[in-house]
Amino acid sequence: MGIQKVAVITGSAQGIGRGIAERLAKDGFSIVLSDLNEEVLKETEKEFKNKGVNVTSFVGNVTKPEDQEGLVKHAVDTFGNVDVFINNAGVEGQVAPLTAVDPKAVDFTLDVNIKGVIYGIKAAANQMKKQGTGGKIINACSIAGQEGFEMLGVYSATKFAVKGLTHVAAKELAPFKITVNSYCPGIVGTGMWERLDEKMMEHMGTKKGEAFAKFTQGIALGRPQTPEDAANLVSFLASSDSDYITGQNILTDGGMVFN
Repeated sequence: MGIQKVAVITGSAQGIGRGIAERLAKDGFSIVLSDLNEEVLKETEKEFKNKGVNVTSFVGNVTKPEDQEGLVKHAVDTFGNVDVFINNAGVEGQVAPLTAVDPKAVDFTLDVNIKGVIYGIKAAANQMKKQGTGGKIINACSIAGQEGFEMLGVYSATKFAVKGLTHVAAKELAPFKITVNSYCPGIVGTGMWERLDEKMMEHMGTKKGEAFAKFTQGIALGRPQTPEDAANLVSFLASSDSDYITGQNILTDGGMVFN
């Protein structure tokens, strides 16, 4: 058996990030978990270790370049290299019409969803260039990065930015055999959507669960997404099967937004 490849996943203590980490562990990667929520992160790391996963964790804030660099350093210090870096961490931000957005909420959402991805790309790419063996950077986009959704204007703006960053990074890093792609999930039944549902009650006058039901009605395959659905696509993008794919923002939404 060859040397285990190393995958670093931000925002991986829970939700889609955790689902991705679980899948890549099954695929044979050594896993570097990272999150701002130390308590949940340590619990997740412990559960992974109990399952025999080669895993470590790093508490980090993606909006801080020094934390992103520290995360990459921790991965290299622990496992020797970084083969796959997944900019998964993200926030939904304020659910409100554009005429009612709060400037602090705007700044926070842009900081996490845009700056976090920029600093993640920078830290990962510099390490991968140093290694000289290529690599894969995978960003979290969204259906809201393909089409604007009402009440989610700022979130949509950040995900359109991720789409553009994915294009730019793919062009800049191709000479170094580093591919850059993004996965665009639809409606996933995680804590983020529970929060969105509650916030939409305030603005849309819906009852609990109604907004979630309304948005999931339009899914062609007839069910909301699971973290595993998103993880299946990321598994492919992290594998050698995707070596000739770069600069793409790929939808995994059960049939909601059609390109």
